[in-house]
Amino acid sequence: MSAALAPRPQCTACLRPLSACICRWVAPTAHAVEVLVLQHPLEVHEAKGSARLLHLSLAHCRLVVGEAFAAPVWPMDDKHTLLLYPDSLQDTAPDLHAPPPLPPEWLQAPSRLRLVVLDGTWRKSRKMLYQSPPLQQLPRLALRNLPPSHYRIRKAHGPDQLSTLEATCYALCQLEGDAARFQPLLDAFDGFVEHMEKAGGHRTAQADKSCA
Repeated sequence: MSAALAPRPQCTACLRPLSACICRWVAPTAHAVEVLVLQHPLEVHEAKGSARLLHLSLAHCRLVVGEAFAAPVWPMDDKHTLLLYPDSLQDTAPDLHAPPPLPPEWLQAPSRLRLVVLDGTWRKSRKMLYQSPPLQQLPRLALRNLPPSHYRIRKAHGPDQLSTLEATCYALCQLEGDAARFQPLLDAFDGFVEHMEKAGGHRTAQADKSCA
């Protein structure tokens, strides 16, 4: 095999080429609520995606890749499972079941909660929800009083559209009531975004030179 065709060395932790490793921004973070990230297959190799950084930073986080889930991929145990998803009426459809209400008593014991997070664009996330009856049956957690997103490297269609990492951190803050604990991870994410912006600017400059 020629050198040009040889696969680039890959980081075994973040699964990215060593030249694009994101492990320097991993910020180990303790938390009470278990997190399950369901990642759309098209997000697995998305360089600007934040789910892998989130997964490596959270102590109790599992990441599962898939688009449609016919059966629950979370254990049937004594934890209460809820879905991080808006509760707005715009996500209703004839074949989409209305979610059950979130029991208030669940919120009294964060250590017994499991938060399911959909990792994908809004269009992909909606499709994942529509194609997955078990997700439709989960009570929803909607985020409230959000600060502006720092996710400048991907296009958003509304001020409430955050990266997977930001949305999960704010959800954990909302459930656990300890915003300071998650700030180092959000600060690390800012560093990741800044790096991706500079890398994108460098690639644009190189392309301009090659076309000159």
